Amino acid sequence: MLVSALSGALFGLGLLVSGMTDTDRVQGFLALLGPGAWDPTLAFVMGAGLIPMAVAWRITGKPLLGPAWPAAPRGIDAPLLGGAVLFGMGWGLVGLCPGPALAALFWGGAEVVVFTLAMAAGMLALPYLRRITR
Repeated sequence: MLVSALSGALFGLGLLVSGMTDTDRVQGFLALLGPGAWDPTLAFVMGAGLIPMAVAWRITGKPLLGPAWPAAPRGIDAPLLGGAVLFGMGWGLVGLCPGPALAALFWGGAEVVVFTLAMAAGMLALPYLRRITR
């Protein structure tokens, strides 16, 4: 639990330092054809995280503090596509996703609080929605 908490804190700090909690910066990355200048910062932040992780994954082959990596999904299904669409719509419209929203929760203003509450409500409602749609 301690390693998980420290990892999450380090991730949140990285989001803050890199500016990924700034919704204008994220929306600037997503607006390739918009009126403002495209902001490539997010691509560099993603690369800075993905490249070392890919190297570490290749070298170790397994997690250092766990038994094995989770199994890959078996395929693309409706819940995966629906979740991806909702995630992308929220990210594009608001400029936040769960990690940056939690990192910015205490300084991001009322908009971040409303987004985080709506996100939490959606997460809490999911098990109920899955039961009634099956």
